[in-house]
Amino acid sequence: MSWSRQSRVAMLAVVFTCSAFPPLSHAIDTAVLPNQPAAPSNIVIGFVGGFVRHDNHHHGPVEVAQHIRKTAPRGTYIQVFENRRRSQARETVLRLLDANHDGVLSPQEKGRAHIVLFGQSWGAAAAVSLARDLKREGIPVQLTVQVDSVAKLWQNDSIIPDNVAQAVNFYQTQGIIHGRRRITAADPTKTEILGNYFMDYRKNPAACTQYPFWDRVFTPGHMQSECDPHLWSQIETLVEQHLSPTTNPAALSSRNASDSSR
Repeated sequence: MSWSRQSRVAMLAVVFTCSAFPPLSHAIDTAVLPNQPAAPSNIVIGFVGGFVRHDNHHHGPVEVAQHIRKTAPRGTYIQVFENRRRSQARETVLRLLDANHDGVLSPQEKGRAHIVLFGQSWGAAAAVSLARDLKREGIPVQLTVQVDSVAKLWQNDSIIPDNVAQAVNFYQTQGIIHGRRRITAADPTKTEILGNYFMDYRKNPAACTQYPFWDRVFTPGHMQSECDPHLWSQIETLVEQHLSPTTNPAALSSRNASDSSR
């Protein structure tokens, strides 16, 4: 194919124009206003137990997240993950804290972290494991909440790492699956254990009408810890009490945050 002189000149003009200006997406990504970091004022991460999906509305962690979104300070990021998605949750936290998007968390960015982690069953153990992951990054956690925590073989859900300021544990003993009875602090001078609270569902049963028959027969207590409205209302209040009221005008609008990659 032969090119006329006019065509070659036009092509050179296009090449020069494209190289002189960054792509639009790059210009948007780096357009952060001075002194207005884009990190959320709060990060709340929940984990569901078993093989439950992160958007199953019949499960406690999902319901709590929905309720908190309605009242949380603007700029609060709230998301629920499957317990097997802990690495994705970790990457999400690191991305959210990276206010200047340079791929490296500065001491200032880490220091601004205000993180609450909670979960039920395998999800509770995942919350503790994520706190331990964040400790390795030098990132503090305000609160961890464990509900009938069940650890996988390679996990340790009984000792709370010292980057966590406060931790609380709820457990029950009915059925073939029941949670961790006691959690302790790796360093009691840095972590306050708010309590290890026993839930007696024999005396105070919780109605779980959406759950299958085999859960009612084989794991009644564990099932009730997942759907107990009184318990999850307490957890909702506890989480809300640990949220910073600071409003970050440049934080991403995350009350209805969702991760399309899952």
